Amino acid sequence: MNLSAFRVASIAVVSILAMVLVAWQFGLLSPNKKGFGVPGNAKIGGTFNLLDHNGNFRTNSDFRGRYMLIYFGYSYCPDVCPTALQIMSTALQFLGKQAKSVQPIFITIDPKRDTPNHLKDYVKNFYPGIIALTGTQDLIKDVAKKYRIYFSQATQDKTKSNSDNYLLDHSSIVFLMGRDGKYITHFNHQTNAEVMAKIISKQLK
Repeated sequence: MNLSAFRVASIAVVSILAMVLVAWQFGLLSPNKKGFGVPGNAKIGGTFNLLDHNGNFRTNSDFRGRYMLIYFGYSYCPDVCPTALQIMSTALQFLGKQAKSVQPIFITIDPKRDTPNHLKDYVKNFYPGIIALTGTQDLIKDVAKKYRIYFSQATQDKTKSNSDNYLLDHSSIVFLMGRDGKYITHFNHQTNAEVMAKIISKQLK
């Protein structure tokens, strides 16, 4: 094999591995998972004990009997997070009275800056009743791992570790969890509010 062919083969292998990693992260390798917006049995989700934007500790058990619509992000995110939360909010508005069965939840990946008081102001921009959760760095890492969420300080901002002016790279996924707290499906950042609402509505019937 000449050098050129070897390079092509190496790039192909790396690309395949990257696609497999992404598929695994979002549960697409589950035998019952056929794609975004399709119910499956992927091992996503689990227990958490975090502080809400009103200063109260909340656990996953608090939401039993209701569906959870969960998004991981941070309030200082310039575009992706507010867009995702707005899509969630619009989808819930489309649901009308059915939305009473769904609890929207925003879990920060930036507990250093996203304090309860700060989040209390931030969630006012979105669907009424949305709950924002924060906690220690270790607790956030734990729940993010359970939901297979990736996040890290942006490469260009790693020199700003002692600064409050930094960006985070992270997965942008909305999770729909069942009344029993188990994973049902998820949506990516390309899912519009109307499609999200229709898929959620089918689960509520």
